[in-house]
Amino acid sequence: MQGITLLFVIGGVIVVGLAIYAGLLLVKLSKQQQRHKLFLARAAEQQAEAIKARNDNILESVFIIAMACKQEQCDMSEAAIRLYKLMEVLQADKHVDFAATYPALTDLYQVVKDMPRGDARQQIEKQSRMRFDLERMKAESRLQADIKLELDAILSTKV
Repeated sequence: MQGITLLFVIGGVIVVGLAIYAGLLLVKLSKQQQRHKLFLARAAEQQAEAIKARNDNILESVFIIAMACKQEQCDMSEAAIRLYKLMEVLQADKHVDFAATYPALTDLYQVVKDMPRGDARQQIEKQSRMRFDLERMKAESRLQADIKLELDAILSTKV
């Protein structure tokens, strides 16, 4: 009888010890989950800040290009290519559906996007170069008024 009581006491001590250990593990798990939530919140905040800084940098370039084109310091076709490529990579709330928002610039971009530029342009024969130039100039003159309005719209978004 006394042996059974001793076994119950030892068993009870073991159960209480395991319960205390389980409680400690639950407290550690709870603290770890709280730290993880804080880490995720900080990471999301840092990512949002990085996206905002990147977007601000891109938009500054967009405004410079738009102003240069408006002041005729940059060809419309070159501006269309650069603006399209820059605004295509804006993220989050600054993302722009370029084709829907700026249809004239998109039309011009579609005309000139596959034309050779820079050194590649110098490598093609003169007749092809002149044909590309004629096609580009026709598109620029046809879309000029609408593009200027779109450039004004881009510049009006500058804060």
